This record gives sequence, C-alpha cells and structure tokens, in this order.
Amino acid sequence: MRLLANVLTALRALLIAPLAWFTLEQQWLAASIAFTVAVVTDLLDGPAARRAGAASTFGGLFDHGTDAALVIACLSCLAWLGMSPAVLPVLIGAAFTQYVLDSGVDQGRPLRASWLGRYNGIAYFVLVGIVLIGSALTESQPILQHVVDASYWLGWALVVTTALSMLDRWLSSRGALS
Repeated sequence: MRLLANVLTALRALLIAPLAWFTLEQQWLAASIAFTVAVVTDLLDGPAARRAGAASTFGGLFDHGTDAALVIACLSCLAWLGMSPAVLPVLIGAAFTQYVLDSGVDQGRPLRASWLGRYNGIAYFVLVGIVLIGSALTESQPILQHVVDASYWLGWALVVTTALSMLDRWLSSRGALS
C-alpha cells in the first residue's frame, strides 16, 4: 500500500512517450485515452500517499516532475503541429526548474507551490485535454473544432501567467514582495 502512490506516478511517467507519439501522429482517440489515464493516476497518487502515510519530498518531486514532463512533452508535440505556442513548453520547463530550486528540494525541503503556479499547473492539463479530447471528438462533433482552435489563445494566456508566476517567485525570493 505504501508504494501505490509511486506506482501510479510511474505509470503516468510510462505514458509520456506513447502519449507524445499518439499526439505527433494525430491519433487523437489513443492520445485522449492515454491522457485520461494519466489524469486519473495524477488525481489518485497524492491521496494514496497521504492515506498510506507515505507522503515524502521524493514523492512530491516525482509526482510534480512527472506532471511537468508530461505537459512539456504534450505541449511540445502540439507546438510542432502548430496547435500551441512553441514558447509555452520552454517556459514550463524553466518555471518547474525555478520551482524546484527555489523550494530547496536539494536540502530535503518539500516543494513550495505558489497559488499562481498551482493554477497554471492545472491549466496546462486543461489545455492539453481540450486539444486532445476536442480533436478526438471533432469528427463526430465538428463544432468542437472551434473550441480546439480557440484553445491556442489559452496557450498564449498561459505563456503570460507562467511568466508572471516566475517573476512573482523571483521577486518573493529576493524579499521584494514582503
């Protein structure tokens, strides 16, 4: 039972490569299924760790690192296809690196999320889900193509909020926002 959370996170990590492949190949149904499994494992791993009393700095880093890798991979593929801003996955990688370094994980401290960073993390998953699932459903529901197309602007909004989150974290670490 104590390993369940890390097994769920590892399953999500194993889905990254196939999910990226399905996305690049525009196999939207397969990508949507893999993405849905990834989201379910993400929703279950934290509660499983807490219930088993197994929450740890390593587990938090493994969970959040896997989430970052998954959205970076998916958004990179979507950017390659012209469906998401190319700068977004780069910013997510930089923001995640800043998050880890600023939290002091190297000194055994747990990750410290900001409110904007937390909501950005959720929004990255929402953006990927809109594009993957929306694309899978456009054949039977062509109106959804407008939603998929409009999600490109959500990507740009996330570029702005990710940059703001990084600036906020940087200023906070310098004591400028006391």
